[in-house]
Amino acid sequence: MKIVVDSNIVFSAILNTKSKIGQLILNGSKYFQFYSVALLKAEIINHKQKIISISNFNENQFHEIFQLIVYKITFINDVLISDKDLKQAMQLVGNIDADDVLFVALSNHLQSPMWMGDKQLIKGLKKKGFMRTISTEELYEIYIEKEMKNKHL
Repeated sequence: MKIVVDSNIVFSAILNTKSKIGQLILNGSKYFQFYSVALLKAEIINHKQKIISISNFNENQFHEIFQLIVYKITFINDVLISDKDLKQAMQLVGNIDADDVLFVALSNHLQSPMWMGDKQLIKGLKKKGFMRTISTEELYEIYIEKEMKNKHL
């Protein structure tokens, strides 16, 4: 199952690898293929000092965790996303949160659910008919079901 992850999810995973989000990315990769936009890696690096400050990581710990998380995600360059998908995404999120245009466009491009934590964005997208979202709880439920099924095999 392909899942598009937004920046909030990835930042949360980096800040706390033991959280549900962190564990889903680290351990869920045996069931899910995680995708995101390539620009996200640069965004994380741009916020490195803030992440270090919030998490109390040292430089080495940050880089270790950064590598651990991004290794589990396939990053797609935005030039590979069609103009059609970009325009549709802009219409969907333009008046809600323009920062998420590329993530929604990638979700359209891959025809995959988008995992995000922004409840306002989810609500706004659903109001406009975009139903391809998945919450942490929904994804965790699927993960647990797959784990249980796997243990019974």
